[in-house]
Amino acid sequence: MGKVFVVPGSASENLARKITQEVGVEVLGVERKVFPDGETYLRICAEDLSGASVYVVQSLARKPNDYLLELLLLVEAAKGLGAKKVTAVIPYLAYARQDSRFKPGEPISIVAIARALEAVGVDEVVTVDMHLHRFHDVSEVFRVPATNLTSIPLLAKFVKEVWKLEKPVIIGPDEESEQWASIMGRELGTTYSVLEKERLSATEVQIKVRGEVSVKDRDVVIVDDIVSTGGTVAEAAKVLKQLGARRVFAAVVHLVLAPGAIERMKSAGVVDIVGTDTIESPYSHVSVAPVIAKYIKEREGL
Repeated sequence: MGKVFVVPGSASENLARKITQEVGVEVLGVERKVFPDGETYLRICAEDLSGASVYVVQSLARKPNDYLLELLLLVEAAKGLGAKKVTAVIPYLAYARQDSRFKPGEPISIVAIARALEAVGVDEVVTVDMHLHRFHDVSEVFRVPATNLTSIPLLAKFVKEVWKLEKPVIIGPDEESEQWASIMGRELGTTYSVLEKERLSATEVQIKVRGEVSVKDRDVVIVDDIVSTGGTVAEAAKVLKQLGARRVFAAVVHLVLAPGAIERMKSAGVVDIVGTDTIESPYSHVSVAPVIAKYIKEREGL
C-alpha cells in the first residue's frame, strides 16, 4: 500500500487539516507567492511522491477563477512529483449551474472545467452535493472516475440536536431541491415536500406546498444546496409564514452568501441558518470532513 497525502488549496486549508486528522495521514505544505506580473507561484513541499495517492482539497467559491487555477497547478505539481494517483477533492464546485448553452456562443462552463482538470492529469474527482440539474450524475460531467458525496445527514444531525424542532417538516424551495429535502426528511424521520408554482391566470401565480403536506403551526426547515443572494430562501420563508408556519429555519450545504444575503433571509422570517464548511462562514457549523475522510479511508483501505 502506497502512502496517502493531503494537499490543501488556499480556499480549504482548515478543511484539509480536519480531513487529515480524521484519516490519520500527513498534510503537505504548499509554498505560495505572486510574481510582480501577477502570475501565481506554487510549490508542494515535498521532494518525491512516487507511488503515493494524493488528495488535493480545494473549494471554488468567492474567488472561483483564482482557486481553479491554483487547483490545476497543484494537480500538475503532484503528478510532476511522481504521484501514482491524484484526486481533486472539490467540496464546492463552481460553475455547475452553467450546465447548458442557454444562448448561442456560450460555453458549457462546468464541462470546460472538467476537461481542464483531466488535461493536467487528475485521476479522480470528489465533490460534495454538487449542483446537478441538467446533468443527473457527476460521472456525466467528468471522463475520469467521479463521486458526489452528500453532507445532508451531517446537517440533519445538527438540526436535530441544536434546533429542537416542534412538529418539524422539511421543505425544498423549488423542485430542484427535492433531492436534498428528501434526504433530510428521511434522516429526521419526518415529512418533506417542495414549493411549486401554480399559474392561476396569465398574470397571477400562486406558490404553494406540493401535495397534502401542511406547515401550519409546525417548525419548517428549508433545505437547499446553495445560498448566494438569499433571495430563493427569503421568498420561500415568506410563503411558509403566510401558510402558518410556526418557525422557519434554513439548512444549506454551500453558503456562498453574497453581501446582504443573511439580512435578506432573516428579514423574511428565517430564525436561524446553518451550512457546512465547504465554504467557510460564521454559519458554517457543520464540517464535511467526516464524509470526505470516510471516502478516503474506504478508497485507500485505511
